[in-house]
Amino acid sequence: MSVVDIAWLRMDRPTNLMMICGMMMFEHRVDIDRLRDVIAARMLCFHRFLQRVGGPAESPCWEPDPHFELDWHVQLVALRPGRDALEELLGDLVSTALDPHKPMWQFHLAQRANASALILRIHHCYGDGFALLHVVDAITDLDPAHPHAAQGDLVPAPRRTSWERILGVVAETAGDALRATLDLADTGSALLASPRRTAAAAASAVDLLYQAGVIAAMMPDANTSLKGELGVTKRVAWAAPLALDEVKAVCRVFGCSVNDLLVACLAGVLRAWLQDRGEQVDGLELRALVPVNLRPPGPVHDLGNRFGMVFLDLPVGIENPVQRVAEVKRRMSDLKRSQQPLVALGILAAMGLASESLKERLLETLAANASIIVTNVHGADQARYLAGQRIARQMFWVPQSGGIGLGVSILSYAGQISPK
Repeated sequence: MSVVDIAWLRMDRPTNLMMICGMMMFEHRVDIDRLRDVIAARMLCFHRFLQRVGGPAESPCWEPDPHFELDWHVQLVALRPGRDALEELLGDLVSTALDPHKPMWQFHLAQRANASALILRIHHCYGDGFALLHVVDAITDLDPAHPHAAQGDLVPAPRRTSWERILGVVAETAGDALRATLDLADTGSALLASPRRTAAAAASAVDLLYQAGVIAAMMPDANTSLKGELGVTKRVAWAAPLALDEVKAVCRVFGCSVNDLLVACLAGVLRAWLQDRGEQVDGLELRALVPVNLRPPGPVHDLGNRFGMVFLDLPVGIENPVQRVAEVKRRMSDLKRSQQPLVALGILAAMGLASESLKERLLETLAANASIIVTNVHGADQARYLAGQRIARQMFWVPQSGGIGLGVSILSYAGQISPK
């Protein structure tokens, strides 16, 4: 296992399980046998899903599960009557840890009279949301009349040194820089011939050091109702979907991205919620952790975790929604140009290598610096089908870490945006 994947494994707590939960809602009932056939043919071809975590606690590794049972991983669940039954089921599932003696993923097919909902739980050490979208594409179809064949296992990543394979993106970035430096040395005059490239590399290195200092000097986040002792029981919820075309039309007026607009809306929602609780919101800043994909463009080569984090200050204290959007856009633009995601990934790598006591201190420090985790993932543009049935909606819930108790996930799918 890479040290970053080990870090996610080690961050498990009863009050914050490192488990990604996703759900597909169908217009009609899904047949459980047909679903198992699809999973067996088109998901189990990825060898990682046949593996469990083995080895000693200080150096875990992937190993085949000698007693793998598909029926345990794809289960049929009776859904009781009532509007809140599905929400309560999801709350129970996200509060329940996966069995560490088996591959840590499960599907739960919840049946209603005329429709189905498929819930996926998977431990974060298996992969991040960007990698899991590749798996979702592999098991679903654009046309139910012409299902595609199994894609086969993921191809190996480009050749890397042992050190890079262990540490992942952080070491790969350093390795790429070193190889680039050696290439320049071989050519002799190339450094002088490419002053812009040299200046860009120097600026990148300076920003890495600067962002490391920013995180190290960061004070704990504001003390609001979002801070406090966490319980074991989790609750999940989701809002009515938004039409993506309408959201984009508003974005064109403001000259911002969809993500900028939705994050600004979230800041407004948090402002209203805190006001309802009688808390002071004028001038308030709430810090959010926002995942940033660090995979190179192109096809996915492996599962695992290859993303960093940025700390985004949400302008909850700004009352005017137009000004709030402009401020979020400005802050997001600054973060996009920074090296903070790589620094945060380095901290995660340190958690995978550190002693238990140091790991806990790192986790507590990061958690104290934020009140919420916010992630926005771009899903399929067209409606997809699984086991012959059309997926009406897709959504997922991001896990929190340490003492962070609130997570907000935004997923676009088939012309809709679903905030959770």
